[in-house]
Amino acid sequence: MKESLYHINVRTIFGEEQALSRFEGKVLLIVNVASECGFTPQYSDLQKLYEKYKDKGFRILAFPSNDFGRQEPGSEKEIKSFCIKKFAISFNLFGKIKVLGPKQSPLYKYLHECALIPVGKTGFKPFLMRFVTGFLLRIRGDTLPKPHEVKWNFHKFLIDRKGFPVARYSSEIEPDSPLLVKCLERELKK
Repeated sequence: MKESLYHINVRTIFGEEQALSRFEGKVLLIVNVASECGFTPQYSDLQKLYEKYKDKGFRILAFPSNDFGRQEPGSEKEIKSFCIKKFAISFNLFGKIKVLGPKQSPLYKYLHECALIPVGKTGFKPFLMRFVTGFLLRIRGDTLPKPHEVKWNFHKFLIDRKGFPVARYSSEIEPDSPLLVKCLERELKK
């Protein structure tokens, strides 16, 4: 990638346009989120991770999306209320976006083009999850992810202080996973 993601603008949960350059110099974790997903409890671990590292220059940017299993059907007001009441999140929450398809957000187009291989778990359970999620998307007629695109909710991208993606984690990798935390701590020391 020649250009950092700082040139991209996004919309906050309050509807305000915001440049990602606002986060220049911070280590970022970008996550596509949903309120009705089996991975939704990861909000708690994301909040703990944020609280632990925010004073060291870490920020979490959460982007609700209804692309995967239609698990984020609510309005932005409902999403914000849910996240605050149920998980007491204090990290950055943005407006609903499209992660896949022809109306894909510029942010996710950029992240997909970075061509990082996602860190994920292997074995029967992850295989079964990929099969079930693919089946669910097909029967509902939803957009199927291309091989290099995010496959489900709570996929994570770690961004360095210069605005470039350095690591990518599949949904089943918890925010407190040693795989993710080790890379995060390495980036924070730079």
